[in-house]
Amino acid sequence: MSASNLPLSGTRLWESLMEMAKIGGTPKGGCNRQTLTDLDAEGRALFQRWGEACGLTLTVDRLGNMVFRREGRDPSRAPVAIGSHLDTQPTGGKFDGVLGVLAGLEIMRALHEAGAETEAPLLLINWTNEEGARFSPPMMGSGAAMGLFTEAEILAKRAADGAVFGEELRRIGWQGEADPAELQKVGAYLELHIEQGKLLEDAGLDVGIVTHALAQSWFEVTVEGEDAHGGSPMAGRRDAMMAAAPLIAAVEEIALGTLAPNGEPGRGTVGVVEVYPASRNVAPSRVFFSVDFRHSDPDALGRMGEALAARGAEIAAARKVTVTVAPFWHSPLTPFDDALVGRARDGAQARGLRYGELPTAIGHDAVYMARKVPTVMVFTPCHGGLSHNEAESITPEWATAGMQVLADAALATAGLVRP
Repeated sequence: MSASNLPLSGTRLWESLMEMAKIGGTPKGGCNRQTLTDLDAEGRALFQRWGEACGLTLTVDRLGNMVFRREGRDPSRAPVAIGSHLDTQPTGGKFDGVLGVLAGLEIMRALHEAGAETEAPLLLINWTNEEGARFSPPMMGSGAAMGLFTEAEILAKRAADGAVFGEELRRIGWQGEADPAELQKVGAYLELHIEQGKLLEDAGLDVGIVTHALAQSWFEVTVEGEDAHGGSPMAGRRDAMMAAAPLIAAVEEIALGTLAPNGEPGRGTVGVVEVYPASRNVAPSRVFFSVDFRHSDPDALGRMGEALAARGAEIAAARKVTVTVAPFWHSPLTPFDDALVGRARDGAQARGLRYGELPTAIGHDAVYMARKVPTVMVFTPCHGGLSHNEAESITPEWATAGMQVLADAALATAGLVRP
């Protein structure tokens, strides 16, 4: 039996996306459904009702990861998992993460309606705190499940408002008893996501097959000088802001000037800047900022970090300030599974879809899963590459194409059979 024979409904998928988007919907048409809030709990409850209505059995682990199971003919086989996340940014869109979860739900609904079976069991996962908007870092649920973080450190994380991860998880009623490490035993993991870039749209493609994830290194930079009155002479000041400014500008320069052997540059972002004492007429004594470097070439990524530290040392000496460049987080270049990439490619070809192969420069739960489990991602285009934005937009046709390729690859892996 082929996935193309299942009653997969793009219309029902789209209706589910729009229904979920009402939970935490914003005036500008986006979503604010941050992790472990009351709205997150409401979205989880809706997802639970939908999953149980098509015969799935829900388990929740100690980190709040929701795992639906659909039994296979051979329970001894490792399950095939589909997943993504329902949490959003404060000004997020309707599709980031949610598309992957609800496309997986549509596959389960179609199997249920057809009375079809798979040889291997199927799992459908909603990961806790992929976004990292309220509790940092991102991808906590999948990272801890794969052993990259300990449960204790995740449960102890604090939000900017002082809320504690574990306490909030219990407060909203979504801390279960299952061991998240059990998810290391799945046989394969597949995730559908919007591209969060515009390569697919610009190329006029229906779907993207993701072959690997770029390497990433994050840093925290602190520049320390000395407070000075805004009316004091400029000479002799140890102004942390005037030292931080050229170092912040250097992030873009370093990214564009650090090339892979094929000539591809890196990517650099400063996303957070904090100034102390933050007074209009005081030259600040301390500036903190974050740096996010990414590259397709791990060696080039390493050179980017070295260049940032070297530039910081130069500025510190010239301006008589202290510059500390501290590594915060690193994710290595992560290849996805060749066999799963091939199955996704086969699905796109069989359905006559226009597709391309590309890496992801963005962290996803799939990137952590790939450390332990054969993994692949499928991308749909998104208009203008816009994401983490209330104006995030895709078409129903793109959503349907991505869901179809996801189904083809997942069910070929799980062994779809007739009732």
